[in-house]
Amino acid sequence: MFGLLFFTLFTLGVSEFLCMSPDLEMSYTFCDSTAHTFMFNLTPCNIMNTDEWKATLNWIPRSDITFLEIVFNIWYNGAKVFHWKELLCSGTDDEYSVCETLKGETLVEEFDIKGSRTKFPKGNYIVVVQGFSDNSENNMVICLNFTMIVKQDIY
Repeated sequence: MFGLLFFTLFTLGVSEFLCMSPDLEMSYTFCDSTAHTFMFNLTPCNIMNTDEWKATLNWIPRSDITFLEIVFNIWYNGAKVFHWKELLCSGTDDEYSVCETLKGETLVEEFDIKGSRTKFPKGNYIVVVQGFSDNSENNMVICLNFTMIVKQDIY
């Protein structure tokens, strides 16, 4: 059974089960100490034979988004295997709709996640996604910690 991945979080430090399919289990928590109004939706909830996922993000930021750097770190079976930074908003001529979102305004963003470039071997993954409102990575506006268990190899 392939389901819809959907969650909303209004509490702190609570790990929530997101979805389960024959090949994938996912859960999440926020990794910072403040409550967020946040919703994420991902379909389908599987990893086998999926080259693209549809995602929807609803978020009410607690500060204006004029500068936003996203940092992804992925650990596989306890070893760090991926680190990536992306500047989404610089404050001038930004191409993403998240840029210029005002404090308290609801951000609704739909996007595709392309999976064909990455094949996930069987194992346990921790994916930490951090968003910073400055380039020194001192002012974190959001931090998500996903646990992903891939139950079978896709080769």
